[in-house]
Amino acid sequence: MTNAYDKIYLEKAQTVLGRMTDYAVYDLEYAIDEIFDLFIKTGYAKRFENGDYQVLVGMSGVELARHVVEEATGQTEFCKPKYTMNRSEEYWMGWALAYYQWKSNFSFEYILDKICASDILKLYMPYHEMDIREFCDKMSEIIKN
Repeated sequence: MTNAYDKIYLEKAQTVLGRMTDYAVYDLEYAIDEIFDLFIKTGYAKRFENGDYQVLVGMSGVELARHVVEEATGQTEFCKPKYTMNRSEEYWMGWALAYYQWKSNFSFEYILDKICASDILKLYMPYHEMDIREFCDKMSEIIKN
């Protein structure tokens, strides 16, 4: 199976989606399912999964969240991001989802139709401690059923 973009960009893509999720939830106060719904509806998910380098590596996760919200709602004023030393569960969820999408080649829309973002977040325990391939196996199992 051919991936939409080279593995060299994967780590940055994971960071972008992880940070987008964290910023949207904690700073912009969006529910995790809502921000991913907007991510899909605005077309940014499609651009991300198709390897649009402007989205993958041309902007930060904070910028991506702002673009998604601005396009979806018209909001143009945003709070400054709060940076913490630790990564949140929501960061992990976005980070892991980016990897799974890349590895599986399923669209974000297809994945999130089978399992909502808030249910993926519930996989944080114990999967954040495991190799990412364990998470991928679990996601594939869920999606098949």
